[in-house]
Amino acid sequence: MIYWEIFLAFFIPGIVGYGGGPATIPLIEYEIVHRYGWMSIEEFGEVLALGNALPGPIATKMAGYIGFEQAGILGATIGLFATIAPSLILMIILLSVLQSFKKSPKVKQLSTIVRPTIAVLLGAMTVRFVETSYLDSGWLQTGFIVIVSYFLMEKRKVHPALVILGSLIYGAIFLR
Repeated sequence: MIYWEIFLAFFIPGIVGYGGGPATIPLIEYEIVHRYGWMSIEEFGEVLALGNALPGPIATKMAGYIGFEQAGILGATIGLFATIAPSLILMIILLSVLQSFKKSPKVKQLSTIVRPTIAVLLGAMTVRFVETSYLDSGWLQTGFIVIVSYFLMEKRKVHPALVILGSLIYGAIFLR
């Protein structure tokens, strides 16, 4: 029964909490503190603070921690799955609808319009990242990372995740 309760405690806020993690926190708090009584408000506040301090989505970190506290590894797994299940279900439904209309001229036109928009948004984000990097680390370090990253990904076909990992290691060693 605890596994079903963990699932519901995180699935329901994910379904009705429009706006992502921060919008679902009060709903999760209601389920965890008031409905199931697994934590006090103070304990929930500490878990929320911990979730905010770590990188990544708050709700999934909280689901993993609270699920683990209540039912071990399986509880953590169920909590994490329940948190992402609403988005997963919606994506599957929307992709199947989109798949059925993929030959439609309107869908093709939409794709044609959306691609450049995404490219512009990614480009603007890149410019902001380079500006921030320049301000924090200087042109020499920023230019070195950009040039080496470009060379590795475009010329040597190194996977981007490995380039990111290498950049993180470089930053940890040389940019303290």
